[in-house]
Amino acid sequence: MPEKIRIGIAGYGNLGRGVQAAVAKNADMELVGVFTRRDPQSLELASPAPRYAMAELDAHTDAIDVLILCGGSKSDLPEQGPALAAKFNTVDSFDTHARIPEYHAAVDAPARAAGKTALISAGWDPGMFSINRVYGEALLPDGETYTFWGRGLSQGHSDAVRRVPGVAAGVQYTIPSQEAIDLVRAGQRPTLSTRRKHQRECYVVLEDAADPEVVREAIVSMEHYFDQYDTTVHFIDAQTLAAEHSDMPHGGFVIRSGNTSAEQNQVIEYSLALGSNPEFTSSVLVAYARAVHRMNRAGITGAQTVFDVAPGLLSPKSPDQLRAEML
Repeated sequence: MPEKIRIGIAGYGNLGRGVQAAVAKNADMELVGVFTRRDPQSLELASPAPRYAMAELDAHTDAIDVLILCGGSKSDLPEQGPALAAKFNTVDSFDTHARIPEYHAAVDAPARAAGKTALISAGWDPGMFSINRVYGEALLPDGETYTFWGRGLSQGHSDAVRRVPGVAAGVQYTIPSQEAIDLVRAGQRPTLSTRRKHQRECYVVLEDAADPEVVREAIVSMEHYFDQYDTTVHFIDAQTLAAEHSDMPHGGFVIRSGNTSAEQNQVIEYSLALGSNPEFTSSVLVAYARAVHRMNRAGITGAQTVFDVAPGLLSPKSPDQLRAEML
């Protein structure tokens, strides 16, 4: 029986918990340990697993085949991604779209120098939606691509909200325009501004003595996150947040509308309806960890994206099985 792929988890929030659950569902993987900046013994793990301080990672470089980074894109990954890619094969879900090129460059140099493989920006968007945007454009060059998110809770935007000074806790929902979706599905290829396609809605618990108007302005003006959208901020108490906003559904659509001839319009649609945003994202990260392990063994190093990974590398099945069962 082939040796199992040894997985490490760096960070244990919602994403880390999801990765632990996803590893358990993959028979060709095993969890080496969870690494945290908190007191390891204070973690409430979803199931028993070795736990370590983040500072102990260097002692496990030979025991981990792929380290899955579960920190946030706002502050954690820009620091952790390049540093850890110099020591481990890594997978992360960096999702600040406008900054992906610079993040790729920051991770690529240390990973390549160390002979490591670092898969960045995996998940569903960026990630699965990204792949389907490329497919749609390649198959229908005469066309337009539209991406709609939600209605659902965004992990990255919620993390950004919680890092605003004066915010004790909070979540953010992305709400697509049904009118815009209907126009696109009808093949009309409308011109849609960012603001016309989505709204953003935040539910925030303030710290004691925080000024709500200062917090509101910091959120709605945040570059790359809220400044291009109509954003509403609701201030609520911690009990309401726990009672009404603890679930993490999400989803969305990638739609490519185009013409193959003057007479024929074609519409390609890929959609996701997710009961748990972090659990699905975690499942994507774990599948790409398998690909990263295989790519590194094949001598492919440096920073990679989902565009660089052949679909067959994600599957535990052999090429022979895939040809017989899936093709």
